[in-house]
Amino acid sequence: MLAVDDDPQVLRAVRRDLRSAYGDRYRVLGASSAADALKILDSLDERGHDPALFLVDQRMPDVTGVEFLLEAVSRFPDARRVLLTAYAETDAAITAINRVRLDYYLLKPWDPPHERLFPVLDDLLSDWLATYRPAYDGIIVAGHLVSPGTHAVRDFFTRNGQPFRFLNVERDPEALTVIAAAQAGAALPLVRFPDGSVISAPTDAQLAQRLGLATTASRPHYECVIVGAGPAGLAAGVYSASEGLSTLMLDSRAPGGQAGTSSLIENYLGFPSGLSGGDLTRRATIQATRFGAEILHPVEVVSLTRDDPAKILTFADGTEISAETVLLATGVSYNRLDAPGADRFEGAGLYYGAATTESSACISQHVFIVGGANSAGQAAVHFAKYAARVTILVRAGSLDASMSRYLIDEIERTPNIEVRVRTTVVRLDGEDHLERLTLHHSDTGEDKEVPARFMFTFIGARPHTDWLAGVVERDEHGFVLTGSDLISNGGELPAEWSLERAPYPLETSVPGVFAAGDVRAHSVKRVASGVGEGAMAVSLIHRYRSMG
Repeated sequence: MLAVDDDPQVLRAVRRDLRSAYGDRYRVLGASSAADALKILDSLDERGHDPALFLVDQRMPDVTGVEFLLEAVSRFPDARRVLLTAYAETDAAITAINRVRLDYYLLKPWDPPHERLFPVLDDLLSDWLATYRPAYDGIIVAGHLVSPGTHAVRDFFTRNGQPFRFLNVERDPEALTVIAAAQAGAALPLVRFPDGSVISAPTDAQLAQRLGLATTASRPHYECVIVGAGPAGLAAGVYSASEGLSTLMLDSRAPGGQAGTSSLIENYLGFPSGLSGGDLTRRATIQATRFGAEILHPVEVVSLTRDDPAKILTFADGTEISAETVLLATGVSYNRLDAPGADRFEGAGLYYGAATTESSACISQHVFIVGGANSAGQAAVHFAKYAARVTILVRAGSLDASMSRYLIDEIERTPNIEVRVRTTVVRLDGEDHLERLTLHHSDTGEDKEVPARFMFTFIGARPHTDWLAGVVERDEHGFVLTGSDLISNGGELPAEWSLERAPYPLETSVPGVFAAGDVRAHSVKRVASGVGEGAMAVSLIHRYRSMG
Protein backbone atom coordinates (compact mmCIF):
# COMPACT_ATOMS: atom_id res chain seq x y z
CA MET A 1 0.00 0.00 0.00
CA LEU A 2 1.53 3.31 -1.10
CA ALA A 3 0.45 6.67 0.36
CA VAL A 4 1.65 9.88 -1.35
CA ASP A 5 1.19 13.34 0.19
CA ASP A 6 3.49 16.37 0.39
CA ASP A 7 2.09 17.40 3.80
CA PRO A 8 4.21 15.58 6.42
CA GLN A 9 1.44 15.60 9.04
CA VAL A 10 -1.12 14.16 6.64
CA LEU A 11 1.32 11.52 5.41
CA ARG A 12 2.08 10.43 8.97
CA ALA A 13 -1.63 10.22 9.74
CA VAL A 14 -2.34 8.18 6.61
CA ARG A 15 0.45 5.71 7.31
CA ARG A 16 -0.57 5.45 10.97
CA ASP A 17 -4.16 4.62 10.11
CA LEU A 18 -3.22 2.18 7.34
CA ARG A 19 -0.77 0.34 9.57
CA SER A 20 -3.24 0.09 12.43
CA ALA A 21 -5.81 -1.65 10.22
CA TYR A 22 -3.73 -3.44 7.59
CA GLY A 23 -0.17 -3.67 8.89
CA ASP A 24 -0.50 -7.38 9.64
CA ARG A 25 -1.38 -8.15 6.02
CA TYR A 26 0.19 -5.42 3.89
CA ARG A 27 3.40 -3.45 3.81
CA VAL A 28 2.56 0.25 4.11
CA LEU A 29 4.90 2.65 2.29
CA GLY A 30 4.84 6.44 2.14
CA ALA A 31 6.32 9.15 -0.08
CA SER A 32 6.28 12.94 0.30
CA SER A 33 6.50 13.64 -3.43
CA ALA A 34 5.56 12.06 -6.72
CA ALA A 35 9.24 11.72 -7.62
CA ASP A 36 9.97 9.73 -4.46
CA ALA A 37 6.86 7.63 -5.06
CA LEU A 38 8.01 6.73 -8.58
CA LYS A 39 11.37 5.61 -7.20
CA ILE A 40 9.50 3.31 -4.81
CA LEU A 41 7.51 1.90 -7.73
CA ASP A 42 10.75 1.26 -9.63
CA SER A 43 12.07 -0.68 -6.64
CA LEU A 44 8.85 -2.69 -6.33
CA ASP A 45 8.96 -3.51 -10.03
CA GLU A 46 12.56 -4.72 -9.80
CA ARG A 47 11.66 -7.02 -6.90
CA GLY A 48 8.52 -8.35 -8.55
CA HIS A 49 6.21 -6.93 -5.86
CA ASP A 50 2.69 -5.80 -6.73
CA PRO A 51 1.09 -2.85 -4.88
CA ALA A 52 -2.53 -3.36 -3.88
CA LEU A 53 -3.52 0.27 -3.31
CA PHE A 54 -2.46 3.83 -4.17
CA LEU A 55 -3.71 6.55 -1.80
CA VAL A 56 -2.61 9.85 -3.38
CA ASP A 57 -3.09 13.54 -2.61
CA GLN A 58 -4.45 15.54 -5.54
CA ARG A 59 -2.75 18.89 -4.81
CA MET A 60 1.02 18.36 -4.79
CA PRO A 61 3.59 20.97 -5.95
CA ASP A 62 5.43 18.87 -8.53
CA VAL A 63 2.55 16.98 -10.20
CA THR A 64 -1.10 16.45 -9.40
CA GLY A 65 -2.38 13.24 -7.94
CA VAL A 66 -4.12 12.38 -11.21
CA GLU A 67 -0.88 12.83 -13.16
CA PHE A 68 0.95 10.57 -10.73
CA LEU A 69 -1.75 7.93 -10.97
CA LEU A 70 -1.49 7.97 -14.76
CA GLU A 71 2.14 6.98 -14.50
CA ALA A 72 1.57 4.54 -11.63
CA VAL A 73 -1.27 2.57 -13.21
CA SER A 74 0.66 2.21 -16.46
CA ARG A 75 3.09 0.09 -14.41
CA PHE A 76 0.64 -1.57 -12.05
CA PRO A 77 -2.77 -1.56 -13.74
CA ASP A 78 -4.45 -3.81 -11.15
CA ALA A 79 -3.75 -1.64 -8.08
CA ARG A 80 -6.75 0.15 -6.59
CA ARG A 81 -6.69 3.98 -6.76
CA VAL A 82 -7.91 6.45 -4.17
CA LEU A 83 -7.53 10.24 -4.46
CA LEU A 84 -7.25 12.50 -1.39
CA THR A 85 -8.71 15.99 -1.63
CA ALA A 86 -9.00 18.86 0.84
CA TYR A 87 -12.50 19.67 -0.38
CA ALA A 88 -14.94 18.41 -2.95
CA GLU A 89 -13.15 18.78 -6.29
CA THR A 90 -15.74 17.47 -8.66
CA ASP A 91 -13.76 18.27 -11.80
CA ALA A 92 -10.63 16.52 -10.52
CA ALA A 93 -12.66 13.49 -9.48
CA ILE A 94 -14.37 13.24 -12.86
CA THR A 95 -11.04 13.64 -14.65
CA ALA A 96 -9.49 10.94 -12.51
CA ILE A 97 -12.38 8.56 -13.10
CA ASN A 98 -12.12 9.04 -16.84
CA ARG A 99 -8.34 9.04 -17.17
CA VAL A 100 -7.15 6.56 -14.52
CA ARG A 101 -10.35 4.70 -13.62
CA LEU A 102 -10.31 6.15 -10.10
CA ASP A 103 -11.93 3.81 -7.57
CA TYR A 104 -12.73 6.38 -4.88
CA TYR A 105 -11.88 9.85 -3.65
CA LEU A 106 -11.73 10.83 0.02
CA LEU A 107 -12.07 14.18 1.70
CA LYS A 108 -9.57 15.28 4.33
CA PRO A 109 -9.84 14.74 7.22
CA TRP A 110 -11.30 11.23 7.21
CA ASP A 111 -11.87 10.92 10.96
CA PRO A 112 -13.08 8.67 12.38
CA PRO A 113 -11.19 6.22 10.13
CA HIS A 114 -13.23 3.17 11.17
CA GLU A 115 -16.29 4.89 9.70
CA ARG A 116 -14.96 6.96 6.80
CA LEU A 117 -11.73 5.27 5.69
CA PHE A 118 -11.54 1.59 6.53
CA PRO A 119 -14.93 0.51 5.09
CA VAL A 120 -13.96 2.06 1.75
CA LEU A 121 -10.53 0.45 1.68
CA ASP A 122 -11.89 -2.90 2.91
CA ASP A 123 -14.11 -3.13 -0.14
CA LEU A 124 -11.37 -2.08 -2.55
CA LEU A 125 -8.85 -4.51 -1.09
CA SER A 126 -11.39 -7.32 -1.11
CA ASP A 127 -11.93 -6.73 -4.83
CA TRP A 128 -8.20 -6.63 -5.47
CA LEU A 129 -7.60 -9.89 -3.61
CA ALA A 130 -10.39 -11.62 -5.53
CA THR A 131 -8.70 -10.92 -8.86
CA TYR A 132 -5.03 -10.84 -7.88
CA ARG A 133 -3.00 -13.58 -9.51
CA PRO A 134 0.70 -13.19 -8.73
CA ALA A 135 3.13 -14.39 -11.32
CA TYR A 136 4.55 -17.76 -10.35
CA ASP A 137 7.12 -19.78 -12.22
CA GLY A 138 8.16 -22.15 -9.45
CA ILE A 139 7.21 -25.71 -8.56
CA ILE A 140 3.79 -26.96 -9.64
CA VAL A 141 2.03 -30.00 -8.18
CA ALA A 142 -0.76 -31.53 -10.27
CA GLY A 143 -3.00 -34.18 -8.79
CA HIS A 144 -6.37 -35.01 -7.31
CA LEU A 145 -7.51 -32.64 -4.57
CA VAL A 146 -8.07 -35.45 -2.07
CA SER A 147 -5.64 -38.35 -2.41
CA PRO A 148 -2.88 -39.85 -0.22
CA GLY A 149 -0.17 -39.31 -2.83
CA THR A 150 -1.04 -35.68 -3.44
CA HIS A 151 -1.28 -35.00 0.27
CA ALA A 152 2.16 -36.55 0.89
CA VAL A 153 3.83 -34.34 -1.74
CA ARG A 154 2.07 -31.16 -0.68
CA ASP A 155 2.80 -31.90 2.98
CA PHE A 156 6.50 -32.47 2.23
CA PHE A 157 6.83 -29.12 0.46
CA THR A 158 4.85 -27.31 3.16
CA ARG A 159 6.86 -28.77 6.05
CA ASN A 160 10.11 -27.83 4.30
CA GLY A 161 8.99 -24.26 3.60
CA GLN A 162 9.10 -24.78 -0.17
CA PRO A 163 6.58 -22.63 -2.14
CA PHE A 164 4.56 -24.47 -4.76
CA ARG A 165 1.32 -24.10 -6.70
CA PHE A 166 -1.27 -26.86 -6.70
CA LEU A 167 -3.38 -27.69 -9.75
CA ASN A 168 -6.46 -29.87 -9.36
CA VAL A 169 -6.50 -32.19 -12.38
CA GLU A 170 -10.27 -32.38 -12.14
CA ARG A 171 -10.82 -28.61 -12.43
CA ASP A 172 -7.73 -26.68 -13.53
CA PRO A 173 -7.18 -26.66 -17.33
CA GLU A 174 -3.53 -25.70 -16.77
CA ALA A 175 -2.98 -29.14 -15.22
CA LEU A 176 -3.25 -30.60 -18.73
CA THR A 177 0.02 -28.93 -19.73
CA VAL A 178 1.78 -30.63 -16.81
CA ILE A 179 0.27 -34.00 -17.75
CA ALA A 180 1.31 -33.49 -21.38
CA ALA A 181 4.91 -32.86 -20.30
CA ALA A 182 5.04 -36.17 -18.39
CA GLN A 183 5.54 -39.62 -19.82
CA ALA A 184 2.42 -41.30 -21.12
CA GLY A 185 0.54 -43.04 -18.35
CA ALA A 186 2.56 -41.39 -15.59
CA ALA A 187 0.99 -41.80 -12.17
CA LEU A 188 -0.35 -38.83 -10.24
CA PRO A 189 0.64 -36.62 -8.58
CA LEU A 190 3.01 -34.95 -10.99
CA VAL A 191 5.57 -32.38 -9.90
CA ARG A 192 6.92 -29.91 -12.47
CA PHE A 193 10.07 -27.99 -11.61
CA PRO A 194 11.10 -24.58 -13.01
CA ASP A 195 13.45 -26.22 -15.52
CA GLY A 196 10.45 -27.94 -17.12
CA SER A 197 11.23 -31.44 -15.85
CA VAL A 198 8.37 -33.51 -14.45
CA ILE A 199 8.53 -36.39 -11.98
CA SER A 200 5.69 -38.75 -11.26
CA ALA A 201 4.47 -39.84 -7.80
CA PRO A 202 7.79 -38.85 -6.19
CA THR A 203 9.09 -40.17 -2.89
CA ASP A 204 10.38 -37.91 -0.12
CA ALA A 205 13.92 -38.89 -1.05
CA GLN A 206 13.43 -37.85 -4.68
CA LEU A 207 11.94 -34.52 -3.66
CA ALA A 208 14.74 -33.90 -1.17
CA GLN A 209 17.30 -34.56 -3.89
CA ARG A 210 15.64 -32.13 -6.29
CA LEU A 211 15.42 -29.45 -3.60
CA GLY A 212 19.05 -29.93 -2.71
CA LEU A 213 18.36 -30.90 0.89
CA ALA A 214 21.36 -32.33 2.74
CA THR A 215 20.93 -36.05 3.46
CA THR A 216 24.59 -37.06 3.89
CA ALA A 217 26.73 -36.23 6.93
CA SER A 218 29.91 -34.24 6.29
CA ARG A 219 31.99 -36.24 8.80
CA PRO A 220 32.01 -39.74 10.30
CA HIS A 221 31.98 -38.74 13.97
CA TYR A 222 30.24 -36.00 16.01
CA GLU A 223 30.41 -34.91 19.60
CA CYS A 224 26.62 -34.63 19.73
CA VAL A 225 24.04 -36.23 17.45
CA ILE A 226 20.40 -35.23 17.92
CA VAL A 227 17.76 -37.59 16.52
CA GLY A 228 14.59 -35.60 15.91
CA ALA A 229 14.23 -31.91 15.04
CA GLY A 230 11.09 -30.89 16.88
CA PRO A 231 11.20 -28.14 19.54
CA ALA A 232 13.36 -30.21 21.92
CA GLY A 233 15.80 -31.24 19.20
CA LEU A 234 16.03 -27.77 17.69
CA ALA A 235 16.66 -26.18 21.09
CA ALA A 236 19.38 -28.72 21.79
CA GLY A 237 20.90 -28.05 18.38
CA VAL A 238 21.07 -24.31 19.08
CA TYR A 239 22.73 -24.75 22.47
CA SER A 240 25.03 -27.58 21.44
CA ALA A 241 26.37 -25.83 18.36
CA SER A 242 26.59 -22.42 20.04
CA GLU A 243 28.75 -23.96 22.78
CA GLY A 244 31.23 -25.39 20.32
CA LEU A 245 30.19 -29.05 20.03
CA SER A 246 30.26 -30.63 16.60
CA THR A 247 26.53 -31.15 16.20
CA LEU A 248 24.43 -33.18 13.78
CA MET A 249 20.64 -33.07 13.75
CA LEU A 250 18.58 -35.74 12.00
CA ASP A 251 14.88 -35.89 11.14
CA SER A 252 12.90 -38.47 9.21
CA ARG A 253 10.59 -35.85 7.60
CA ALA A 254 11.39 -32.19 8.18
CA PRO A 255 12.33 -29.92 11.08
CA GLY A 256 9.49 -28.91 13.38
CA GLY A 257 7.99 -32.23 14.36
CA GLN A 258 4.39 -32.27 15.51
CA ALA A 259 4.62 -28.66 16.70
CA GLY A 260 5.72 -27.57 13.23
CA THR A 261 2.22 -28.24 11.91
CA SER A 262 0.50 -26.07 14.53
CA SER A 263 -1.35 -23.19 12.92
CA LEU A 264 -0.91 -20.91 15.93
CA ILE A 265 0.84 -21.39 19.29
CA GLU A 266 -0.62 -18.69 21.52
CA ASN A 267 0.79 -19.61 24.95
CA TYR A 268 4.51 -19.64 24.11
CA LEU A 269 6.46 -17.20 26.26
CA GLY A 270 7.50 -13.97 24.59
CA PHE A 271 5.00 -14.04 21.70
CA PRO A 272 1.83 -12.32 22.97
CA SER A 273 0.17 -12.55 19.56
CA GLY A 274 1.23 -16.16 19.14
CA LEU A 275 3.29 -17.66 16.34
CA SER A 276 2.78 -20.55 13.99
CA GLY A 277 4.65 -23.80 14.35
CA GLY A 278 6.16 -23.20 10.94
CA ASP A 279 7.46 -19.79 11.98
CA LEU A 280 8.95 -21.20 15.20
CA THR A 281 10.60 -23.99 13.21
CA ARG A 282 12.04 -21.63 10.61
CA ARG A 283 13.51 -19.33 13.25
CA ALA A 284 15.03 -22.20 15.23
CA THR A 285 16.46 -23.92 12.15
CA ILE A 286 18.17 -20.73 10.98
CA GLN A 287 19.49 -20.16 14.49
CA ALA A 288 20.94 -23.67 14.80
CA THR A 289 22.60 -23.62 11.38
CA ARG A 290 24.01 -20.14 12.03
CA PHE A 291 25.88 -21.58 15.01
CA GLY A 292 27.22 -24.41 12.87
CA ALA A 293 24.85 -27.34 13.43
CA GLU A 294 24.29 -29.68 10.47
CA ILE A 295 20.69 -30.69 9.75
CA LEU A 296 19.95 -33.73 7.59
CA HIS A 297 16.41 -34.55 6.43
CA PRO A 298 14.64 -36.67 5.43
CA VAL A 299 16.94 -39.23 7.04
CA GLU A 300 15.62 -42.22 8.97
CA VAL A 301 17.67 -43.74 11.79
CA VAL A 302 16.95 -47.47 12.11
CA SER A 303 19.28 -48.59 14.92
CA LEU A 304 21.49 -47.45 17.79
CA THR A 305 24.44 -49.64 18.78
CA ARG A 306 26.81 -49.32 21.73
CA ASP A 307 30.53 -49.30 21.02
CA ASP A 308 31.55 -47.80 24.34
CA PRO A 309 32.37 -45.05 24.74
CA ALA A 310 31.03 -44.29 21.24
CA LYS A 311 27.52 -44.88 19.91
CA ILE A 312 26.82 -46.04 16.35
CA LEU A 313 23.77 -44.78 14.46
CA THR A 314 22.67 -46.66 11.35
CA PHE A 315 20.50 -45.04 8.66
CA ALA A 316 17.88 -46.70 6.49
CA ASP A 317 20.25 -46.68 3.51
CA GLY A 318 22.83 -48.67 5.50
CA THR A 319 25.29 -45.84 6.16
CA GLU A 320 26.60 -45.26 9.68
CA ILE A 321 27.96 -42.44 11.82
CA SER A 322 29.41 -42.49 15.32
CA ALA A 323 28.76 -40.10 18.18
CA GLU A 324 30.24 -39.31 21.55
CA THR A 325 26.77 -38.41 22.87
CA VAL A 326 23.26 -38.87 21.49
CA LEU A 327 20.05 -37.00 22.28
CA LEU A 328 16.79 -38.79 21.49
CA ALA A 329 14.15 -36.19 20.59
CA THR A 330 12.03 -38.15 18.14
CA GLY A 331 8.71 -36.96 19.55
CA VAL A 332 5.38 -38.71 19.10
CA SER A 333 2.69 -39.33 16.52
CA TYR A 334 -1.04 -39.34 17.07
CA ASN A 335 -2.61 -42.73 17.60
CA ARG A 336 -4.30 -44.35 14.64
CA LEU A 337 -8.08 -44.35 14.62
CA ASP A 338 -9.46 -47.78 15.47
CA ALA A 339 -12.50 -47.87 13.20
CA PRO A 340 -13.44 -49.65 9.96
CA GLY A 341 -12.35 -47.57 6.97
CA ALA A 342 -9.62 -45.64 8.81
CA ASP A 343 -6.73 -47.29 6.96
CA ARG A 344 -8.47 -46.94 3.63
CA PHE A 345 -9.07 -43.18 3.85
CA GLU A 346 -5.81 -42.07 5.46
CA GLY A 347 -4.59 -39.15 3.34
CA ALA A 348 -7.88 -39.18 1.43
CA GLY A 349 -10.05 -37.31 3.90
CA LEU A 350 -8.63 -38.67 7.17
CA TYR A 351 -5.53 -36.95 8.51
CA TYR A 352 -3.50 -37.39 11.68
CA GLY A 353 -2.54 -34.04 13.13
CA ALA A 354 -3.26 -30.55 11.90
CA ALA A 355 -2.35 -31.17 8.20
CA THR A 356 -2.58 -27.44 7.48
CA THR A 357 -1.59 -28.36 3.91
CA GLU A 358 -5.27 -29.17 3.40
CA SER A 359 -6.57 -25.80 4.63
CA SER A 360 -7.46 -24.47 1.18
CA ALA A 361 -9.20 -27.73 0.29
CA CYS A 362 -11.50 -27.27 3.30
CA ILE A 363 -12.99 -24.00 2.11
CA SER A 364 -16.79 -24.09 2.59
CA GLN A 365 -16.61 -27.71 3.81
CA HIS A 366 -17.74 -29.33 7.07
CA VAL A 367 -14.57 -30.32 8.96
CA PHE A 368 -14.51 -32.79 11.85
CA ILE A 369 -11.85 -32.62 14.58
CA VAL A 370 -11.39 -35.68 16.83
CA GLY A 371 -9.80 -35.02 20.22
CA GLY A 372 -10.04 -32.73 23.20
CA ALA A 373 -6.49 -31.51 23.91
CA ASN A 374 -4.83 -28.23 22.94
CA SER A 375 -3.68 -29.46 19.54
CA ALA A 376 -7.28 -30.29 18.62
CA GLY A 377 -8.46 -26.88 19.82
CA GLN A 378 -5.78 -25.07 17.83
CA ALA A 379 -6.74 -27.04 14.72
CA ALA A 380 -10.44 -26.26 15.19
CA VAL A 381 -9.80 -22.53 15.45
CA HIS A 382 -7.53 -22.66 12.40
CA PHE A 383 -9.90 -24.60 10.15
CA ALA A 384 -12.84 -22.43 11.23
CA LYS A 385 -11.25 -19.66 9.14
CA TYR A 386 -11.75 -21.76 6.00
CA ALA A 387 -14.53 -24.25 6.62
CA ALA A 388 -18.23 -23.46 6.69
CA ARG A 389 -18.52 -25.52 9.85
CA VAL A 390 -16.17 -27.27 12.28
CA THR A 391 -17.33 -30.01 14.65
CA ILE A 392 -15.13 -31.18 17.54
CA LEU A 393 -15.82 -34.76 18.61
CA VAL A 394 -14.87 -35.48 22.23
CA ARG A 395 -15.09 -38.79 24.07
CA ALA A 396 -15.29 -37.02 27.45
CA GLY A 397 -18.16 -34.96 28.82
CA SER A 398 -16.43 -31.61 28.20
CA LEU A 399 -13.19 -29.95 27.13
CA ASP A 400 -12.40 -28.61 30.59
CA ALA A 401 -10.15 -31.43 31.77
CA SER A 402 -7.90 -31.60 28.70
CA MET A 403 -7.79 -28.19 26.99
CA SER A 404 -6.39 -24.82 28.07
CA ARG A 405 -8.96 -22.24 29.09
CA TYR A 406 -7.88 -19.69 26.48
CA LEU A 407 -8.63 -22.17 23.71
CA ILE A 408 -11.98 -23.16 25.18
CA ASP A 409 -12.94 -19.48 25.35
CA GLU A 410 -11.87 -18.94 21.74
CA ILE A 411 -13.86 -21.96 20.58
CA GLU A 412 -16.94 -20.67 22.38
CA ARG A 413 -16.51 -17.29 20.67
CA THR A 414 -16.22 -18.82 17.20
CA PRO A 415 -19.73 -19.15 15.74
CA ASN A 416 -18.99 -21.92 13.21
CA ILE A 417 -17.43 -24.32 15.75
CA GLU A 418 -19.59 -26.80 17.63
CA VAL A 419 -18.52 -29.36 20.25
CA ARG A 420 -20.12 -32.80 20.48
CA VAL A 421 -19.28 -34.51 23.75
CA ARG A 422 -19.35 -38.24 24.54
CA THR A 423 -19.11 -38.90 20.82
CA THR A 424 -16.76 -41.25 18.96
CA VAL A 425 -16.20 -42.24 15.33
CA VAL A 426 -17.05 -45.89 14.74
CA ARG A 427 -16.95 -46.12 10.95
CA LEU A 428 -15.70 -44.29 7.84
CA ASP A 429 -17.24 -44.79 4.38
CA GLY A 430 -16.89 -43.51 0.85
CA GLU A 431 -15.66 -44.35 -2.64
CA ASP A 432 -12.28 -42.85 -3.65
CA HIS A 433 -12.23 -40.51 -0.65
CA LEU A 434 -13.98 -40.06 2.67
CA GLU A 435 -17.68 -39.26 2.27
CA ARG A 436 -19.45 -40.37 5.46
CA LEU A 437 -18.82 -40.91 9.17
CA THR A 438 -20.79 -43.01 11.62
CA LEU A 439 -20.82 -41.34 15.04
CA HIS A 440 -21.67 -43.12 18.30
CA HIS A 441 -23.05 -41.28 21.35
CA SER A 442 -22.06 -43.13 24.52
CA ASP A 443 -24.97 -41.85 26.64
CA THR A 444 -27.80 -42.69 24.26
CA GLY A 445 -26.11 -45.60 22.50
CA GLU A 446 -27.28 -44.09 19.20
CA ASP A 447 -25.28 -44.43 15.97
CA LYS A 448 -25.74 -41.65 13.43
CA GLU A 449 -24.33 -41.38 9.89
CA VAL A 450 -23.26 -37.90 8.78
CA PRO A 451 -21.70 -36.61 5.53
CA ALA A 452 -18.01 -35.77 5.91
CA ARG A 453 -15.11 -35.11 3.57
CA PHE A 454 -12.40 -33.99 5.98
CA MET A 455 -11.52 -35.31 9.43
CA PHE A 456 -8.43 -34.52 11.49
CA THR A 457 -7.65 -36.66 14.54
CA PHE A 458 -5.69 -35.81 17.69
CA ILE A 459 -6.21 -38.84 19.90
CA GLY A 460 -3.40 -39.87 22.24
CA ALA A 461 0.19 -40.27 21.15
CA ARG A 462 2.70 -43.01 20.45
CA PRO A 463 6.47 -42.43 20.60
CA HIS A 464 8.86 -43.15 17.74
CA THR A 465 11.00 -45.64 19.65
CA ASP A 466 10.52 -49.07 18.06
CA TRP A 467 14.05 -48.82 16.66
CA LEU A 468 15.40 -48.56 20.22
CA ALA A 469 13.92 -51.86 21.45
CA GLY A 470 16.50 -53.86 23.38
CA VAL A 471 18.92 -50.91 23.54
CA VAL A 472 17.43 -48.38 25.96
CA GLU A 473 14.84 -48.92 28.66
CA ARG A 474 11.28 -47.91 27.78
CA ASP A 475 7.99 -47.99 29.65
CA GLU A 476 5.03 -50.15 28.66
CA HIS A 477 3.89 -47.52 26.14
CA GLY A 478 7.29 -47.16 24.47
CA PHE A 479 8.33 -43.86 26.07
CA VAL A 480 12.02 -43.64 27.00
CA LEU A 481 12.86 -43.90 30.71
CA THR A 482 15.43 -41.46 32.08
CA GLY A 483 17.09 -40.41 35.34
CA SER A 484 15.43 -41.57 38.54
CA ASP A 485 12.78 -43.50 36.59
CA LEU A 486 15.52 -46.04 35.78
CA ILE A 487 16.17 -46.84 39.44
CA SER A 488 14.02 -49.60 40.92
CA ASN A 489 12.30 -49.34 44.30
CA GLY A 490 15.19 -51.30 45.75
CA GLY A 491 17.69 -48.79 44.41
CA GLU A 492 19.00 -51.08 41.66
CA LEU A 493 20.19 -49.68 38.35
CA PRO A 494 19.40 -51.29 34.96
CA ALA A 495 21.50 -54.31 34.11
CA GLU A 496 22.98 -52.57 31.05
CA TRP A 497 24.13 -49.55 33.08
CA SER A 498 27.95 -49.62 33.06
CA LEU A 499 28.94 -46.76 35.40
CA GLU A 500 29.12 -46.50 39.19
CA ARG A 501 27.17 -43.25 39.32
CA ALA A 502 23.41 -43.02 38.86
CA PRO A 503 22.01 -41.72 35.55
CA TYR A 504 21.81 -37.96 35.20
CA PRO A 505 18.39 -36.39 34.74
CA LEU A 506 17.33 -36.93 31.09
CA GLU A 507 19.98 -39.67 30.70
CA THR A 508 18.75 -43.04 29.46
CA SER A 509 19.86 -46.52 30.49
CA VAL A 510 22.81 -46.12 28.10
CA PRO A 511 25.46 -43.70 29.46
CA GLY A 512 25.86 -40.72 27.15
CA VAL A 513 22.47 -41.22 25.51
CA PHE A 514 19.85 -38.67 26.62
CA ALA A 515 16.18 -38.09 25.86
CA ALA A 516 14.16 -34.87 25.77
CA GLY A 517 10.69 -33.74 24.83
CA ASP A 518 7.60 -35.79 24.17
CA VAL A 519 9.50 -39.05 23.61
CA ARG A 520 10.61 -39.08 27.25
CA ALA A 521 8.42 -40.84 29.81
CA HIS A 522 6.55 -38.48 32.16
CA SER A 523 7.52 -35.36 30.21
CA VAL A 524 5.17 -32.38 30.05
CA LYS A 525 3.69 -32.32 26.57
CA ARG A 526 4.14 -28.62 25.82
CA VAL A 527 6.33 -26.79 23.30
CA ALA A 528 7.99 -24.71 26.02
CA SER A 529 8.76 -27.83 28.06
CA GLY A 530 10.35 -29.50 25.05
CA VAL A 531 12.50 -26.44 24.39
CA GLY A 532 13.55 -26.34 28.05
CA GLU A 533 14.46 -30.02 28.12
CA GLY A 534 16.46 -29.67 24.91
CA ALA A 535 18.51 -26.86 26.46
CA MET A 536 18.88 -28.77 29.75
CA ALA A 537 20.08 -31.88 27.90
CA VAL A 538 23.06 -30.00 26.45
CA SER A 539 24.13 -28.94 29.95
CA LEU A 540 24.01 -32.58 31.03
CA ILE A 541 25.94 -33.63 27.93
CA HIS A 542 28.71 -31.24 28.97
CA ARG A 543 28.70 -32.83 32.43
CA TYR A 544 28.92 -36.31 30.92
CA ARG A 545 31.81 -35.31 28.65
CA SER A 546 33.79 -33.77 31.50
CA MET A 547 33.02 -36.28 34.27
CA GLY A 548 31.80 -39.43 32.57
